[in-house]
Amino acid sequence: MSTSELMVTPVSGALGAEIRGVDLTELTDELFDRIHELLLKHLVVFFPDQEHLTPEAHIALGRRLGELEVHPFLPKVEGHPEIVVLDADQGAKADEWHIDVTFQPNPPVASILHLQVCPASGGDTMWSNQYLVYETLSEPMRELLDGLTAVHVLNTPQTGEHWAEHPVVRIHPETGRRSLYVTRMWTSHIPQLSRPESDALLQYLFEHSESPRFNCRYRWQPGAVAMWDNRATQHLAVNDYTEPRRGQRVTVLGDQPTGGTPRWKEYRPAPDERYYPRHVTARHGYR
Repeated sequence: MSTSELMVTPVSGALGAEIRGVDLTELTDELFDRIHELLLKHLVVFFPDQEHLTPEAHIALGRRLGELEVHPFLPKVEGHPEIVVLDADQGAKADEWHIDVTFQPNPPVASILHLQVCPASGGDTMWSNQYLVYETLSEPMRELLDGLTAVHVLNTPQTGEHWAEHPVVRIHPETGRRSLYVTRMWTSHIPQLSRPESDALLQYLFEHSESPRFNCRYRWQPGAVAMWDNRATQHLAVNDYTEPRRGQRVTVLGDQPTGGTPRWKEYRPAPDERYYPRHVTARHGYR
């Protein structure tokens, strides 16, 4: 199979492309290089009709992008600890906009999801182009954000607290483009701002980044595969179904997000300064 036989169809004007004419179990280096180019261009790529994808081929595909994660607590495919099982009936419904695992110092580079069972209707997944989110902000807003960082937090009784601080604007290590790098699910606060200022700015950025004009929405069919760049997208699984939905995912271990040099010191509140959280993430993770 040559790269000229690939059929590439954009999914939306913002991001996403469906690729046909490829068997993911039989990838040459040339074919993978072309897929990688399309991933960097479209940020998320879809491969229909991959029912025959084996766990071994799934792992081999992920390893072409880098070292694979072995998740500490999600259920896994027996004999293949690199593959986690995402079963909606077992609570795997990520129905809030998020970038994967930004509460770690090195968030994942990419993920590859093989959906095996999906409802007759509903259960779509949406992605957002964080390049466009940043590029459509005004110049003064971009200048402000380029000098800020944000704290990202996971804090549950089961996992304890994990947190990391990343640039609000991330520079992609392969494309050099800037993207907004905050997410409603994990981002707690911007430490260079007062807490009310941080809440207000983050709420605006969350709403801006989730606007439909930056999105694509994919209607799954059994056997389809999605591969996305976690460094420049957010995603959300639409929770509008009751039938079974189950897939298998590998995740490529991450790099350290980089951005512009922070230009301000951390904000220090006055001793008598009071604070009333206005968004749920802000209730946790202040250090």
